[in-house]
Amino acid sequence: MIGISETGGPMADELNRRNFLKAAAIAAGPAVIGARGANDKVNIGWIGVGTRGYAGLDWLHTAAANDVQISAICDTYDGYIARAQDRLQTIWGAKAKAHKDYRELLADKSIDAVYIMTPEHLHHDMTIAALKAGKHVYIEKPLAHTIEEGFDIIKAWEQAKKVVQVGTQNRSSSLYKKAKELIQQGMVGDVHFVRAFWYRNGLPNEPSWRYVIPAEANPQNTDWNRFLGTAPKRAWDPHRYFQWRLYWDYSGGISTDLLVHQTDIVNFMLSKTVPKTCMASGGNYRWTDPSDDRDVPDTLSAVYDYSDKMQLNYSCYLGNEFFGFGEEIFGNEGTIRVMNRQDLYFEPESYNSRRANAPNRAPENIKARAAIHINGPQEYKESDGAINHFRNFIQSVLGKEQVIAPPTVGQQAAISGHMATLSFKNQKKAVWDDTAQKVHFV
Repeated sequence: MIGISETGGPMADELNRRNFLKAAAIAAGPAVIGARGANDKVNIGWIGVGTRGYAGLDWLHTAAANDVQISAICDTYDGYIARAQDRLQTIWGAKAKAHKDYRELLADKSIDAVYIMTPEHLHHDMTIAALKAGKHVYIEKPLAHTIEEGFDIIKAWEQAKKVVQVGTQNRSSSLYKKAKELIQQGMVGDVHFVRAFWYRNGLPNEPSWRYVIPAEANPQNTDWNRFLGTAPKRAWDPHRYFQWRLYWDYSGGISTDLLVHQTDIVNFMLSKTVPKTCMASGGNYRWTDPSDDRDVPDTLSAVYDYSDKMQLNYSCYLGNEFFGFGEEIFGNEGTIRVMNRQDLYFEPESYNSRRANAPNRAPENIKARAAIHINGPQEYKESDGAINHFRNFIQSVLGKEQVIAPPTVGQQAAISGHMATLSFKNQKKAVWDDTAQKVHFV
């Protein structure tokens, strides 16, 4: 069960609100990689080399090729392992030891840190096992598949005292850091309303998240039971294996794949944590072919209210891509938009309802603020924050930095996503109870 409480009350063994928020403000301390020779590198184990995990092999090389080596990889599909080995040979100059069981990889005492790039229902067990094995951990977002599982990971992290970075990589983007800086400078004034959205599309024969299933995939070269983990047992289903984002057993869909990135970066830019309430609605309105058995909605809207008089309006539709994705900060003195992780725009308010040829009625201090446009690839040589995020993790393992997205921050982001899922499933407003650290409904 995702963290649900109809009556409230403390959650056994959970963090209380004060400890949760205090911990969220403190990233993992300086690293604990022991004494190493000048030529030694951080030994990396890589769990999950599917779509994103495969891409990450290149990102880590760009981020920290001189500081790390990938000595082991793990996946439950032989085809992904073979593809990753080829890429490692090409980019890194050497292949890695291959595993199908992540526990075998974790048993290797020479491995210092692991990247966990697997479906979200596996995050809990893998992360806790890695911490118990003494590894530093980079865990993809969302932190966990449920609210309770997220708190389990926080507890294990606090006990292990290892470096953990959650993959909400927008926090490492120079473009978003610039947006946060402008907001802190007072460029937009007070903020009581934010709009965030993510719009995608696919051709009629390429439904959203219906990734291509390799023709050679079968139960003999795919470890289906290890993929299922603690999810409900069922017969081999290549759709569920390769298109897992479409099923509640393994994913929160829009809520935890896309929305989480955007509520998290709003938290970052505006120094927020967990919203007070969420009301979500939607459904499968675009991809409705009778053969499409997806669970998760292709259309979702969620309205969040924060305790300090701010509302976030979120929408996602997987049937039109015209507006792309982005976040818009509506201040009473100006607006900041970050679009497609590529462009930042600032415009001051003119208080004229944007009527053509109407005079600018802004006070002089607001009128003096020049409009801004920054293109991230041109200004910062970044396409997004992923490579910086990888680099920040490795530098933290080496004791030179602190992670920008520790588990407490990752849990705050995940809670927002889980609140949307819970509200959608129950068709009720989800309310976050700070004291009980649970959701209840009204």
